[in-house]
Amino acid sequence: MPPDTDPLEQKDSKDSTADDTAGHAEDARPVPAAPPRRRGLTSLWRMRSYLRPHVTRMVFIWLPALVATGIAIVIPMVARKIIDGPVAHGDTDALVPLALLALALGVLEAGLIFARRWLLSDVVLDVETRLRDDVYRHLQRLPMSFHGSWQSGQLLSRVTTDLSVIRRFLGFGILFLVLITVQIVTVTGLLLNMYWPLGLLVALSAAPVVITSLRFERGYIDVSRRVQDEQGDLATVIEESAVGIRTIKAFGRGRHVAGLFGEGADKVYRSSMEKVRLSSKFFTFLEVVPNVTLALVLLLGALAVGSGSLTLGTLVAFTTLMLQLVWPISALGFILVQGQEAMTAADRVLEVLDTEPEIVGGSGEIERPRGHLRFEGVEFRFPGAAEPVLRDVWLDVRPGETVAIVGATGSGKTTLTSLVPRLHDVTAGRVTIDGHDVRDLSLPALRSLVATAFEEPTLFSMSVRENLTLGRHDATEEEIEAAIETAQAGFVHRLPWGLETRIGEQGMSLSGGQRQRLALARAVLSRPRILVLDDTLSALDVETEILVEEALRHVLRDATGIVVAHRASTVLLADKVALLLDGTIAHVGRHHELLASVPEYRALLSAALDDDPVPDTGPDGETGLGADMDLDSEGALR
Repeated sequence: MPPDTDPLEQKDSKDSTADDTAGHAEDARPVPAAPPRRRGLTSLWRMRSYLRPHVTRMVFIWLPALVATGIAIVIPMVARKIIDGPVAHGDTDALVPLALLALALGVLEAGLIFARRWLLSDVVLDVETRLRDDVYRHLQRLPMSFHGSWQSGQLLSRVTTDLSVIRRFLGFGILFLVLITVQIVTVTGLLLNMYWPLGLLVALSAAPVVITSLRFERGYIDVSRRVQDEQGDLATVIEESAVGIRTIKAFGRGRHVAGLFGEGADKVYRSSMEKVRLSSKFFTFLEVVPNVTLALVLLLGALAVGSGSLTLGTLVAFTTLMLQLVWPISALGFILVQGQEAMTAADRVLEVLDTEPEIVGGSGEIERPRGHLRFEGVEFRFPGAAEPVLRDVWLDVRPGETVAIVGATGSGKTTLTSLVPRLHDVTAGRVTIDGHDVRDLSLPALRSLVATAFEEPTLFSMSVRENLTLGRHDATEEEIEAAIETAQAGFVHRLPWGLETRIGEQGMSLSGGQRQRLALARAVLSRPRILVLDDTLSALDVETEILVEEALRHVLRDATGIVVAHRASTVLLADKVALLLDGTIAHVGRHHELLASVPEYRALLSAALDDDPVPDTGPDGETGLGADMDLDSEGALR
């Protein structure tokens, strides 16, 4: 081993091979297979827990609903009494009480229906809200590997469209399914009792409806799932087009992206039309059967009245009750469709909820954190990968010390830093802070100690102030201004409304350098014990970078720093440099020491020196290009 290595570094001499053939290591991870899809009522049945807090209110919803259904059945029986009694015998005195009874029953039915709808609306909206909160909260707990393998449009469709489908069925579909079933059974029984030949005809007409419904269910659930999945894919295209609009315009690819959207929209259209055709056949059949049955009832009933085997009042009541079955049978088709869609939606939502978080925090906290960070024999591989990205990594970063991580593209630098806040978890070894394994700390405690500023900053569609204080809501105005000054982000005061200016989705109204400076200010403002800078200064011009680096030196005096350095000038922020080769830390030392003794280090910096000369910091602290740093005509170090 070279003489510049320390005892921890000597462990890095073992042979290792990192998977660096795919560019960035993060891009090489395999996409996990989708979980198996469920079928039937199992998924929907699991949603019943969201109705339990409303059991009392549901009683007051179901009772009026059942009573209203009963009243609707009783009214034709009152009409039968009126026709066969006062009307047939010309008794006007007996007509008035029966007419008033029918009117009172009608008013009571309307009032019960109003009460049912009023009480039900609050319940179903609460169910949807709590279910959406749980799904969103669970998404926050899932690891980066999950979010990296799922399209954002698919997740969006599950949190919006699918939950609305479930809400409609849990709130209205189940209730009406029960009411319609009760109404059909009760009315059919009454019809058989009133005149069994016609009642039997009505009962037999239900057989083809049941058979067709079962066949419809098998086909509809498949096409319904396909439509919902394709809508999620289309939502992804729309979202990516909106976020990447500048790139699309810059490369003149508007027609190409429009073509992708058109292909996705055509797929949704074709599947939706298949769904419509299937539904139209089913609903047409449901309309035909009751109406044909009604025509036969009127014909045979009229003959029965003419022969004296059936009274006129009974025929009127029979026909009225028969008409009450037309809507329930038709509505039954809609409810079955809604139920199939709800089961499919529940399948899709449970695919998210049933995904177990790979990263679960402990319960520990560090009372007086110092920020002593150690990587002890760390290995990491993405699920399903043949080779680890990192292996046998040993690195000791003392409190207040700053280490620059240098390595080729795809060597695993970003992956290494992501292990500190547990965006990924080690697959072997451990990462410790002040001697505590990060896996033993609670996630809130850990992530209050560690702040990260990424190369590709993420800003949200909110005000500048809200973006800055995302990691620390109690920051004072003085602290906000100090963070802005450190990141050289004074441009925010020149925005139309200063810190209250909304910067738009992804911060697209700002330049790349401005977004990076805001993200850096956000990380600095959180006052972490460990500050991770993942090539945070890559989009800054030289003059601004010098000012930011000078300010960061003061910040890093009070924090442990991990700096991913793709630009040679960033190296000088660090007290020492760790060279990442073949997935392991091969060398650790000061910049000038590695420059003098490690050819791989010189080779990595040579390309950057062409465009961004880095002063050589000597042992005495003076800076200069160094006598041994001549460049040949191809920019390589000699």
